Amino acid sequence: MEQTPDPLARFRAAAASREAAGLKRTLRARTPDDDGLIDLASNDYLGLARDERLAEAAIAATRTWGTGSTGSRLVTGSTALHARLEARLCAFAEAEGSLVFSSGYLANLAAVAALGKDALVVSEAGNHASIVDACRLSRSRVVVTPHRDVTAVEKALADRHEDHAIVVTDAVFSVDGDLAPLAELYAATVRQDALLVVDEAHSIGVIGPRGQGAVHAAGLAAEPGVVRTLTLSKSLGSQGGAVLGAPEVIQTLIDTGRSFIFDTGLAPGSVAAALAAVDILHNQPELPGYVRTRARELASMARELGLETNDPAGAVVPVVLGPPETALRAALVCAERGVRAGCFRPPSVPVGRSCLRLTARANLSSDDLAVIKGALTAVAEMKVTM
Repeated sequence: MEQTPDPLARFRAAAASREAAGLKRTLRARTPDDDGLIDLASNDYLGLARDERLAEAAIAATRTWGTGSTGSRLVTGSTALHARLEARLCAFAEAEGSLVFSSGYLANLAAVAALGKDALVVSEAGNHASIVDACRLSRSRVVVTPHRDVTAVEKALADRHEDHAIVVTDAVFSVDGDLAPLAELYAATVRQDALLVVDEAHSIGVIGPRGQGAVHAAGLAAEPGVVRTLTLSKSLGSQGGAVLGAPEVIQTLIDTGRSFIFDTGLAPGSVAAALAAVDILHNQPELPGYVRTRARELASMARELGLETNDPAGAVVPVVLGPPETALRAALVCAERGVRAGCFRPPSVPVGRSCLRLTARANLSSDDLAVIKGALTAVAEMKVTM
C-alpha cells in the first residue's frame, strides 16, 4: 500500500531534536502585574513602558488619529505626529535627519540592505539577528569579523575589491552588554573610505550623560559618515524604530528601503508615546545614570556570588551558566524567588554560553535588589549542586 505523504514530518522531527537539546521555545502570557515578579527580563530600561505620561499621550493620539496609520509612510501612513517625532529625535540625538519605522528590526533591514547594496558589508560577529538578516538581504559580499576586532575590520576594508563599503555594529551588544569601540571603528572607516552603521538599540536612553547614545558619547554625532539605527521599544517604552543620518542617507532609504516603502507606518499611539518618552528623557537627564548604576550593582552582586558576568556598559548584565538546561533551571529558580530573568540559549548565544540575561531598570528599588540577591544566591547554590 502506497504511503501517504507527510509534509509536516520533518518539522516534528526538528522540534523533537530541539527539545532534546534543551532549545525548545515556549510562549508564556504574563499578567498585567508581571505575575508578581520583579522584571529583569524586559528591555524597559527607564521604566517608562507603564508611565502614565506615555499612556495618556498614546490615548490622546489614538483618539485624534485612530488606532492605525492606515497605510505605508509613502501613501497615508505619515502623519504630523511622525514628522514631529522625527524632528524631536534629531534634536535630542543631534542628528541631521531621521526616519521612523514600525520596528527597530525593520530599521536595521532598511539601513544595511539599502546602504550596503553593491558594497562590501563588514559585520561584527556579535551583531543582532536583524543585522545578520539585513546583511543577507543586501545581496552583497559580507565579511564577519571577530568581536570588537578593529584590526580585522580594517583589513577587510583594505583588501576589498568593491568600490564602496559599510561597517555595521551594535553599539551595546544585546547579550554580552559590552560596548563597541566606536571611535576606533570610525577612524578605520575614514582611512578606508567606508560608512559606519551603528545600531543604538541598547544604548539610546542609557549611554552618555543625557542618554543620547553611544555615537553621541563617542563624539561622532555630527559625522556624515556615521548612520545610527535605534528602537523606540526599549528605553523609550513604546514601539517602532528609526534611522538617524545625513539627508542623503534618509532620502536613499525613502527611495529604496524596502522595509520602509512596503510596510505600514507606525501607529499614531506608539508615535505619541515615543514623543512623550523623549521629552521625559530630556527633562530627567539623571535617568540614564540610574540605569547604569543599577546594572553595575547587579554585575557586582553576581560576581560576589561566584557567577560569571561582564562589566556592563549599559543595562544588560549576562550571567553565563554554560549548558541550556542549566540556564533554563536558573530562570525557574529566579521565578520561584520572585524575579523574572531572561534565558538565552543557542542560537541566540554560542554553544556552551547559555546564560541568564538580566536587564537593569532605572526604577529598581533597594527592596528589589534584596530580592534579586536572594534569587542569584539560589542560582549560585544550584550551579554548585548540578
